[in-house]
Amino acid sequence: MAKGVFYHAGCPVCVEAEQVFLDYLDPSKVQVEVVHLGTDRSRIEEAEQAGVKSVPALVINQVVYHINYGASLDAVKES
Repeated sequence: MAKGVFYHAGCPVCVEAEQVFLDYLDPSKVQVEVVHLGTDRSRIEEAEQAGVKSVPALVINQVVYHINYGASLDAVKES
């Protein structure tokens, strides 16, 4: 089973993307952890190291999928 991480910052774009994308992913094929970077700031560095440039973003098997532009990771760090 593939493992994934869905990074977001709680903005409306992020919340909508989380609802839509996680609904469509087959849980028998991918296990997704949701990380809210606004409340779990300790995970920002992890997201950067994974290659995340903006949120929302989904990382599956070390490949980053930038879904829609909600906020840059720099903006998340500053907030």
